[in-house]
Amino acid sequence: MKDLIDKLEANHLLTKNEFASLIASFDKDEAITRYLFDRAIFVRKQHYNNEIYIRGLIEFTNICRNDCYYCGIRASNENVSRYRLTKEEILHCCELGYQLGFRTFVLQGGEDMFFTEKIMVDIIASIKQLYPDCAITLSIGERDYDTYLAYFRAGADRYLLRHETANETHYGQLHPQKLSSKNRKRCLEDLKRIGFQVGTGFMVGSPYQTPNYLAEDMLYIAKLQPQMVGIGPFIPHHETPFAKEKAGNTELTLFMLALIRLMLPTVLLPSTTALGTIDESGREKGILAGANVVMPNLSPINVRKKYLLYDDKICTGAETAECKEDMMKRMMKIGYKVVTARGDAKPF
Repeated sequence: MKDLIDKLEANHLLTKNEFASLIASFDKDEAITRYLFDRAIFVRKQHYNNEIYIRGLIEFTNICRNDCYYCGIRASNENVSRYRLTKEEILHCCELGYQLGFRTFVLQGGEDMFFTEKIMVDIIASIKQLYPDCAITLSIGERDYDTYLAYFRAGADRYLLRHETANETHYGQLHPQKLSSKNRKRCLEDLKRIGFQVGTGFMVGSPYQTPNYLAEDMLYIAKLQPQMVGIGPFIPHHETPFAKEKAGNTELTLFMLALIRLMLPTVLLPSTTALGTIDESGREKGILAGANVVMPNLSPINVRKKYLLYDDKICTGAETAECKEDMMKRMMKIGYKVVTARGDAKPF
């Protein structure tokens, strides 16, 4: 398998069968895994040294029109305590984050149609006017081309939209019929065409997933060439159809992170909250597998426990300053430095 790792580092691509074979072997040889991580770290340090970018996450609504089978805030979950932050509350989160040194704000929420194009444009423009040196990232789901264009013209810089799985059959096993992989990919293509820095990604270990499906994910990402890729282990939520499904594991998630780093050397690659949830040292391990982004929560403490996409989500009760300080110490302990720059992806 070492030869496939070397080939991926050199060519930034493998065939579907090569990817599937490599992924299927993730737990077979510890020495090969160590070699993969070493190569991923080497490549990441070539472009980003030991710097870890920090983002301020603002989860501004947990209301969603969709009913994805894996998601804790799915529309049919009547036990969720729903909320929406006001524009003033969102701006207050940005003010706090700016004072703490954050230079990227990530506005994430369910597909809440209360936040019309007009309302979102006003929020985006207001943040940009107050903090022109900051990047604004949106993660609010599927919209049409003209709406995405309006967001971009208002000042949004980046857009995160996980494709979840590139395989249409698998997509249909994870989502209700009205949602389609084809439309998801159309959205990503629109975002790229408009000029956003685009992020996509998938869950590792989701129900029905196979090494072949993960190989298809890798090929899709290679074709899309996003600036960001967010992956994390699938973690079931007790009030979804997948409540009793087995969670994804740390090891395969780390393996996939390292493969993505070799395939896209300059990609912005978060070590996610889900990884830290499933493994106490998961975020540190993610950095040591090639990741270079962490995202502490800027949301008001009183709503954090309401934005639970999966069970046992970490860091729901600490003040943002405390979360940032803890993150910086964790990164320093493993030899990395958290920086407060905008942290745009570097060209490759």
